[in-house]
Amino acid sequence: MRDADVIVLGGGLVGSAIAYGLIRLGKRVLVLDEGDVALRASRGNFGLVWVQGKGLGMPAYADWARYSADVWPAFSTELIERTGIDMNYRKTGGFDICLSERDLANRVATIDKLRAQQGDKGYDCEVVDRERLDNMVPGLGPEVIGGTYCPHDGHVSPLRLLKALHRAIGAAYRPNSTVSALQASGGGFAITAGGMVHSAPRIVLAAGLGNLGLCAMLGFKLPVRPQRGQILVTERLPAFLDYPVSGVRQTEEGTVMLGSSREEVGYDTATTVDVMQAIARRATRMFPRLAHARVVRAWGALRILAPDEFPIYQTVPGHEDAVIATCHSGVSLAGAHALRFAQFVADGQLPEHFSAFHSRRFDVSRTA
Repeated sequence: MRDADVIVLGGGLVGSAIAYGLIRLGKRVLVLDEGDVALRASRGNFGLVWVQGKGLGMPAYADWARYSADVWPAFSTELIERTGIDMNYRKTGGFDICLSERDLANRVATIDKLRAQQGDKGYDCEVVDRERLDNMVPGLGPEVIGGTYCPHDGHVSPLRLLKALHRAIGAAYRPNSTVSALQASGGGFAITAGGMVHSAPRIVLAAGLGNLGLCAMLGFKLPVRPQRGQILVTERLPAFLDYPVSGVRQTEEGTVMLGSSREEVGYDTATTVDVMQAIARRATRMFPRLAHARVVRAWGALRILAPDEFPIYQTVPGHEDAVIATCHSGVSLAGAHALRFAQFVADGQLPEHFSAFHSRRFDVSRTA
């Protein structure tokens, strides 16, 4: 007898959301995860459920991000009811704040292009001037000239989200199960992990950067790379920020997250003084009150990026029951992964419009 209908490889936000969705559909699921040694993106995630600015050059991704934001309220409510864990999800809308005329002009140009790209479907994001910003986001610095606002944006605690998903998955979650071998076997797949061999007719590769090695075991070269982002966290402060803002987010507990950077440094997760200074400097230009706040934590974490930075969803060439789900928006897309993508996996076929996410958009080939 097979161990499960579907084995999900990777128990981070992407894998856990898909696994949860499969369990909702009545599937027997097993989640094999490295555990705390994994390069867990959720540890360094800023916690945004974000729509604005996403999808330029790929209409399918703009639609996917918007869909996920639309279902997040129901997804959050359901998870709270199942687990009792409040993830502090708030759909308040969000701002991208500009500190120069050039920044604002570039931002407006991006939004205009997205509106033109999405056509009749629309793209809900508007330009806001300094006066309106002052009414909605008090305490801004003198260099702030305006920005953009999207009503579909929100924020959540990534660690609480991951905890809730793991609780909802329950005994199906198997930590300390690093995959050492993966091969097609008997009309399905045999997976050696944590000293045990598991089998299932279908698998989902959702291990973030770990998908590179998993895909290689099946003879496929996945075109993704790591990119480091650094984040600072301040001491707890009196509540002053109701909205998530580009690079600044006050949590439910009162701490303020500042970030983030985009650094091509391979798998290095260290923090660096120059980048932390740049992050802090920009944050204090937006909110001068942060100049005297103490930074109590800082860390670096790795994004998972394709060459164009959009997700990759496809089956492994030659292995149509091995589904790849690789993206760097595990928080934003958690709702879509649980409530829609899991259905695709259960059905055994990705929809035609998901062909836009296939790696054939790059020049890739099998490794064997």
